[in-house]
Amino acid sequence: MLVRLATHAMGTRFELVLAGSDEVMLRAAGEEALAEIEAWDAALSLFRRDSRLSHINRHAAAAPVRVDPLTLNLIDAALEVARRSRGAFDPTVAPLMRQQGFHQHGSGAGDPDSVGADGVEIDHEHATIRFRRAGMALDLGGIAKGHAIDLAAEILRDAGVTTALIHGGTSTIRALGTPPGARGWGIRLAHAPVDADVDLCDQAMSVSSPSGRTITAADGERGHVLDPRTGRSAEAAVAVTIGPSARDADAWSTALLVLEDVPASLPAEITGYVDTPAGPRARGPLAHLFPKPQSRKSDQCSTSTVVHS
Repeated sequence: MLVRLATHAMGTRFELVLAGSDEVMLRAAGEEALAEIEAWDAALSLFRRDSRLSHINRHAAAAPVRVDPLTLNLIDAALEVARRSRGAFDPTVAPLMRQQGFHQHGSGAGDPDSVGADGVEIDHEHATIRFRRAGMALDLGGIAKGHAIDLAAEILRDAGVTTALIHGGTSTIRALGTPPGARGWGIRLAHAPVDADVDLCDQAMSVSSPSGRTITAADGERGHVLDPRTGRSAEAAVAVTIGPSARDADAWSTALLVLEDVPASLPAEITGYVDTPAGPRARGPLAHLFPKPQSRKSDQCSTSTVVHS
């Protein structure tokens, strides 16, 4: 049987599709997984004064702020993507987003000069974070959905759920196992110019596009994905990543949208595709659209991503 559960968090709809024979167990595990997603929504909100992230943003420029291990690990991961992407993904982009009008309900005017991941100092020994420049603020929107989905997947696995699909807004997806009789969880990509079918098994996928949220500025309509280094909106139409972690796939799909390329610094376990004004870019041999993922150890899952275009 399939059990479907959903919640609204991080400004979008999260849905779980759980497969198994014990409906009571599936529902209990699913409710716990959704509660985890809701908890991270509350913790990472830029617009709630009582959120963990708002507390960091208010105080970290004045003094080191003590942070719990999971949040510190998340910020660490975001900073690592910033480093490897040469700043195309940057969790300190919040002031720039405010300055351009995307965070109208956030607190404080944005100072784009304060953007830069090099201004964040983490002390792992004392579990603290500090900003080296006044006016800095973190925005973890480019990685938060994937982070919450990964933790929800851990809860499902710990509860004994082996076959499930979790998505946040249909743009960040984590697949556990594969439905009975199927090659994997079938995902339909219908985002121009991409039109493809993908089977996911024990993998995550993220799709980023600048058209998801826009504002009207003096120079025309702007997409919500900004290049933190220049302040300009990303011009690539869509970026897609597939890998073992929803968190990494989430962050890297944003980075590829800005980079308009698939860099050598992309982690080896992630395949990436981006459609740019100059044409598509991808890493690895293509099967119409995506590079084929590396073979997996599990005998229960199909080992290839099949794309029909």
